[in-house]
Amino acid sequence: MAKIDSDSLPVQPATWRDYYQLCKPGVVALMILTSLIGMLLATPGIVPLDILIIGNLGIALCAGSAAAINHLVDRHVDQKMARTFNRPVARGRVEPMQAAFFALVIGVLGMALLIVFVNSLTAWLTLASLLGYAVVYTLFLKRATPQNIVIGGIAGAAPPLLGWTAVTGEIHGHGLLLVLIIFAWTPPHFWALAVHRKDEYANADIPMLPVTHGVHYTKVHILLYTLILIAVTLLPFATGMLNWLYLLGAVVLGAGFLYWALVLLFGSQPNAGMDTFRYSIVYLMALFVIMLLDHYLLPVTQPFDLG
Repeated sequence: MAKIDSDSLPVQPATWRDYYQLCKPGVVALMILTSLIGMLLATPGIVPLDILIIGNLGIALCAGSAAAINHLVDRHVDQKMARTFNRPVARGRVEPMQAAFFALVIGVLGMALLIVFVNSLTAWLTLASLLGYAVVYTLFLKRATPQNIVIGGIAGAAPPLLGWTAVTGEIHGHGLLLVLIIFAWTPPHFWALAVHRKDEYANADIPMLPVTHGVHYTKVHILLYTLILIAVTLLPFATGMLNWLYLLGAVVLGAGFLYWALVLLFGSQPNAGMDTFRYSIVYLMALFVIMLLDHYLLPVTQPFDLG
């Protein structure tokens, strides 16, 4: 793939949309969906409205702060990739100091909301997630190892636990199960994109798995992690957290993910990586929505233990 010549394109002044884009709104929206459902699953009753609104707002602001730091740190890498070369900092519409100040302001605001109006446990877990993504993953792991997305995935898997602790004020095994599901989902989700964008990652000197170990090796690992993901998604049913409606949804959605992993490994479609990546997003959204439906339509018969 030819190198993106971003210098030849005119630079437009920054608008509010550029700062909105700094927050990676699509990614944050998916995170807040899982955070919201984590809140709702944490109690058989109604989540207090202030926790529901302020809690998710605080988590979203901190996630947006981490995303802005990612834009800032990766601006030189983004300039080399077709998917990212037009990002605000990479293109120069937002100056690095402006991006840093923006990230600081919304991050501090998000933390303040969580500490003052939610609880300190959620605030500190959110800060740990922010630092895990913005510092540990973006600054170190992304450039250090092809297992970057596996090790760093724990930071992106935290939102449902943050939602859970926002309601209960404590860490529970069921909340950790939600984290485990997203943690297992992250490698096949992101590696499918990496297979599709292999040449761009190679051009940017990012050691993603298909760059360092080859496309076939990566496709095999996508299949293996998909099988792990399917097994992990059965645990909420096995532990009594959720019921048969969730089990049915998890099995059907897992079969769909397995189908795309097999297509990616054995098929010859040129866009199979991108198709698998898109399905993985729909998969996670649908799985968490089915959790919510099961929770309210088929409540557990035993007392709900938050301890």
